[in-house]
Amino acid sequence: MPAGPPGAAAVRRAGGQRRRGHGRLRGRPGGRLLGPVAPMTPVTVVGLDAAGAPPHPALAPALAAAGLVVGAARHLASVPVPAGAATVALGPLAPAVRRLTAAVADGVPAVVLASGDPGLFGIVRRLRAAGLPLRVVPAVSSVATAFARAGMPWDGAAVVTAHGRDPRPALNACRALPLVAVLTAPGAGAAELGAGLIGWSRRLLVAEHLGTDAERVREVTPERAATETWSDPHVLLSIANPADAGSADAVAAGCVELSDAGPAGRGSSGGMRSDNQPAAAPYGGWALPEARYAHRDSMITKSEVRALVVARLRPRLGRLVWDVGAGSGSVGIECALLGAAVLAVEQDARAGETIRANAAAHAVDVRLVVGRAPAALAGLPEPDAVFVGGGGPEVLAAVVAREPGRVVLTLAALDRVAPAVGLLRAAGYTVEGSQLSAARLADLPGGSIRLAATNPVVVLTGERP
Repeated sequence: MPAGPPGAAAVRRAGGQRRRGHGRLRGRPGGRLLGPVAPMTPVTVVGLDAAGAPPHPALAPALAAAGLVVGAARHLASVPVPAGAATVALGPLAPAVRRLTAAVADGVPAVVLASGDPGLFGIVRRLRAAGLPLRVVPAVSSVATAFARAGMPWDGAAVVTAHGRDPRPALNACRALPLVAVLTAPGAGAAELGAGLIGWSRRLLVAEHLGTDAERVREVTPERAATETWSDPHVLLSIANPADAGSADAVAAGCVELSDAGPAGRGSSGGMRSDNQPAAAPYGGWALPEARYAHRDSMITKSEVRALVVARLRPRLGRLVWDVGAGSGSVGIECALLGAAVLAVEQDARAGETIRANAAAHAVDVRLVVGRAPAALAGLPEPDAVFVGGGGPEVLAAVVAREPGRVVLTLAALDRVAPAVGLLRAAGYTVEGSQLSAARLADLPGGSIRLAATNPVVVLTGERP
């Protein structure tokens, strides 16, 4: 076939044909037009159903035209790859991306085979990051299939992944929220997540080998999950209130095979926020007035101070915050409202009941540890940030020994400021501090108003570089 006129862009298709482009004009330095640019042929990304359903009808024509097919070995073996098409079995992704980029540049139609919905923690993100044009044909995801097997709605569920990354954010999401689906990986699966959830009121549904003859979906306690060996791949569903999972005998045994009854509709989320969406600011706000919390003898962090403390702690989904010397629990509760998993440590059992009541009133999940710090801190999961509301130098020393990323403390006595700063700096923290002195409006007889001073407080923040 004769070549086109000079300057016309031509892209070679599979089979040796050439076509002229009719896209936008491109130029080069100096402003000279080189001609029309052909629109790039998108890579077709097709999800294969996790439950074993037939592929989407769009797959057959896409494969028939493909010059390159990319996918895991099991996916390549499950579809009729054309005899003339090149294939790339996925291992490391970089070589496949290079082949796909070259195919797009040459106008060769390419197909990528993926599991379930490739836009859900799947290959779509990496291909988009590489600048490839995509046409995506999703199938039912493994997460959707797991919830379907359990007979549960999941429109409010948080979906996180522990695959190929630090599993702690996924674990902390399970600690903080009532309904979480986790895409697991070897070494970051039901056993490891179950071990990290011991002490939290959760029941776990583990879905193994979805869509195969070996499929198995079981309900277990965190303790039981931690002791078992699980097949990969599997999906973990973390659900609040394991006591609602069935009979007392079944829960005590730690393992229940799912039946037709399933766990659907078994109780509520136990007073936790029902929207399960902590990425948004809490509806009722934060730095709430002291009147929004039960407390004894004004033993509560004042709202002006609490606003700065919570900001310094930087709570969000995926982080664990300790509230040591929790008192009324107001600081930890507001961190939970912003999505963090929270452990409240309080030596006074009566104050502990107040913390539970306040957490329930604000519809958040705060795990309470009743005990005297620093001894009560032993064995607790590693925090990302810690608020020290009381306890003295030995408590602060025990906290910094755990090396959280941020430590925030409030001090009313000035003679305690310098030792605390020295202790933090000696542990490798950079320290900043502020004294907060607030004056609140107060009514006077006759309709006048005055300013009533609150006690000044020093807020110290230590941050690891």
